[in-house]
Amino acid sequence: MTVGALVPIFLIPGASILGVIFALWMWQRVAAISMVGGQSTIKGANGREYLLEEEQRGDEEVVAKAAEIQEAIADGSASFLNTEFKYIGVFMVIMSVAIFSLLSTVVPEEGRTKADETRNGVFSTIAFIIGGITSLVCGYLGMKIATFANARTAVEARKGIAPAFMCAFRAGAVMGFLLSSLGLITLFLTLAIFKQVYGDDWVGLIEAITGYGLGGSSIALFGRVGGGIYTKAADVGADLVGKVEQGIPEDDPRNPAVIADNVGDNVGDIAGMGADLFGSFAEATCAALIVSSVSSMGDNHDFVGMSYPLVLSAAGILVCMGTTLIATDLKPAKVVSEIEHTLKMQLIISTTIMTPVAYMLGACFLPATFTLPISGQTEPKTVEQWHMFVTVCVGLWGGLLIGLQTEYFTSNRYQPVQDVSDACRTGAATNIIFGLALGYKSTIIPTIVIAIAIFVGNTFAGMYGIACAALGMLATLATGLAIDAYGPIADNAGGIAEMAGMGEDVRERTDALDAAGNTTAAIGKGFAIGSAALVSLALFGAYVVRAKIDMMHSSILDPKVFAGLLYGAMLPYWFSAMTMKSVGKAALEMVEEVRRQFNTIPGLMEGTARPDYKRCVEISTQASLTEMIPPGCLVMLSPIAMGALFGTQALAGMLTGALVSGVQLAVSMSNTGGAWDNAKKYIEAGNSPHARELGPKGSDCHKAAVIGDTVGDPLKDTSGPSLNILVKLMAVESLVFAPFFYNINHGQGLVFQFFESK
Repeated sequence: MTVGALVPIFLIPGASILGVIFALWMWQRVAAISMVGGQSTIKGANGREYLLEEEQRGDEEVVAKAAEIQEAIADGSASFLNTEFKYIGVFMVIMSVAIFSLLSTVVPEEGRTKADETRNGVFSTIAFIIGGITSLVCGYLGMKIATFANARTAVEARKGIAPAFMCAFRAGAVMGFLLSSLGLITLFLTLAIFKQVYGDDWVGLIEAITGYGLGGSSIALFGRVGGGIYTKAADVGADLVGKVEQGIPEDDPRNPAVIADNVGDNVGDIAGMGADLFGSFAEATCAALIVSSVSSMGDNHDFVGMSYPLVLSAAGILVCMGTTLIATDLKPAKVVSEIEHTLKMQLIISTTIMTPVAYMLGACFLPATFTLPISGQTEPKTVEQWHMFVTVCVGLWGGLLIGLQTEYFTSNRYQPVQDVSDACRTGAATNIIFGLALGYKSTIIPTIVIAIAIFVGNTFAGMYGIACAALGMLATLATGLAIDAYGPIADNAGGIAEMAGMGEDVRERTDALDAAGNTTAAIGKGFAIGSAALVSLALFGAYVVRAKIDMMHSSILDPKVFAGLLYGAMLPYWFSAMTMKSVGKAALEMVEEVRRQFNTIPGLMEGTARPDYKRCVEISTQASLTEMIPPGCLVMLSPIAMGALFGTQALAGMLTGALVSGVQLAVSMSNTGGAWDNAKKYIEAGNSPHARELGPKGSDCHKAAVIGDTVGDPLKDTSGPSLNILVKLMAVESLVFAPFFYNINHGQGLVFQFFESK
């Protein structure tokens, strides 16, 4: 092995280990914030426990109360995930059996033996299990750090904006670097171990490793859907009864659903989001490796060139370390007006630094030229080093552009959200109309950016260019995750501040942190959706090659393809209907329970009695676990049914249709929900004459804004974020099972074979 070949062997795991160390250092700094208080319960002079802020006395008592609430949220989050993991464990066993059975029984193609097919079945199954477990671990670790840091952020908010911001962002960085580092090193070690079995069979090796992406995305789907149903059922119930009907503040301790609401932020927005972006990374890397394995780099066993996608992610971790220190140490946000700017600069700085790094990586690791086979062309495509630099940069800067336009449409600092707030003057109906229009309009720029990235990537380097554009968009994954995780932590901190009675000034600071967090969460979803579109197309290209579909038979003029396309375009709407109705059903039960407690527990509104938080947690848990199964089955079974019954061409059409409609729907849903949420917070904050004119809390305008926010909750936190997993998951699942589909009547399926001309 040459000296050059040793560089990626040390760089990839080395960057991953440094990322883990950096994450642990950030964890240690968050842990240094003391949560030791005095009494664990707060009682008035008459011996009764009080929930209302004005009855509480003493700094130690407030900290102790925050610690008690934190423990309840952490216990609820861990309990839900542990139960969810049991369901997921059953799914993984069933799916593992299906992967092994279907791939191992495939009749060998020309040049392959029965032993090759059995080996592919075995190692695809192992890769699936590894990817699934890694996704579970990433989600669980994210939940642990979030529930560890939420109360500490609230406690630090008593000192000012800067300490609270640094605590929340450091905690977010722990998740960002742990997830990106663990995902990278696990994939690298899996490749290294599989290489010992496959030897020089690069194509077989990468085909088996695709199961890693399937495992990651499968878990992400259930994490996003289950967590999303949980959090929004509690959120809708808490808002409709507490804020609209009873007129009490958000996160008021008298609200029975308040603990379930805060638990939901962790299991949905943290654990679900972590698994989602891990799946994007895994699939983007697998897609790039698949295409490069059939290039001249794969033919020549050029390990250094083949490792380029992994090296790109490793370099991204190192770049993000320096960028993170700017926000956590060198220049943190010190006043409210600096919060969004500081977070936005994280994306801009990391993208700027990553640009020359991407050029140097290409020059060091890629051959001067290499060739790629192009479907439908007899001559391979020649790709140069600078071509790859351009494709990566298109994804890198395209992701930033999507993020910035998402901020414009979802931040209450800009006109679109302020217009939505102003629409609340005439009630909830006009608020909803303006919000929907905003969401539809916000799809324009992301669609154009994705289209440009696809055209440039394909022009310069075929499907490999598109896959690397997706990796470019995810190159700063650690920073993106840190920004994304910051939001739910700040949201939880606001809830804890309210429940612990820390005072109006503290709540104003946590609200400001939370408002910025809503925008950053929308930015993170924008990145996830954009990268999902590119990843899905790259996986689609690999599927077309593996399923032996030529250009002529993948045209939409082919009736099988067009029929599949129409069905695929409908799937995101069917899926969204299922998830939104699931949230509605769970929320209905939650609303009835919260109303029951307000009506039957004496002294609850006066703050002299404690609500039954546990019952609301049980409702959300049970509803989310039962309701996540049907949408999950729809996504997992659709490719298998389409491919087996109607053939590979119809499945190709289905994947295309789902991608096209799913991206538009996901963007509009996420941005509409984010805009409604921040329109409500704009009125609540009252930081401008216009906002004060619409407020205060409890006014008719505010109630209309709360209704809009409630409608938007399942859009932005359940259905919308789950759609990008839908398009990725169906693509990678189709790729994994492509040999099985082709094996059925040479890809014609069980149904269409009866309509073939004799």
